[in-house]
Amino acid sequence: MADMGEFREAVVAWAAGGSGERARELAGRVAVRAAVLLEGPSDVAAVDALAERRGRNLAAEGVCVLPMGGAMSVARFAGLLGPSGLGIRLTGLCDERERPYYARGLERASAGQEFFVCAADLEDELIRALGVTRVAELVRAEGEVRPLETFLRQPAQQGRSSQQQLRRFFGTKKGRKIHYGRVLVEALEPDRVPAPLDDLFACI
Repeated sequence: MADMGEFREAVVAWAAGGSGERARELAGRVAVRAAVLLEGPSDVAAVDALAERRGRNLAAEGVCVLPMGGAMSVARFAGLLGPSGLGIRLTGLCDERERPYYARGLERASAGQEFFVCAADLEDELIRALGVTRVAELVRAEGEVRPLETFLRQPAQQGRSSQQQLRRFFGTKKGRKIHYGRVLVEALEPDRVPAPLDDLFACI
């Protein structure tokens, strides 16, 4: 039986230049009603973690959470999935600096649906929601206090705020942003979910 994971893989392959036949076939079989366009896998980890916390099975609800491999791909994905393609309702979450890509991409695809913007990026939103002290505690709990201390001693980190340092630390090792995307969301109090992420869930 086809599942949402197969549809997501088929769409990514289609966006990379492959045939869209498989994606079209699966869209009906899986009953996809909406797609959430995200920049990368760390955003997916955070969205998946919040869905679990809220008891929502997005795949069962017909919602496909799609990592695009960068915001510059949004026009391509919107064209394939939006009104001129599969006719799926679109939304998404992006960094402030990537807002123009989302706005132009969705407009070009005549997919004028709402998307949500993080002040800097999602990690920054989560750090601000939790507070620097709590995030540092989580890093220690994950057994990474020594790598963090080594990172903070680097000359490039001097003069930066603690929030900026933590945000940069998460991007210094492959897979770390993905890991902490989940860890930070799981540590949030229910009333402290950053507004862009909370608004996204209200939309899907």
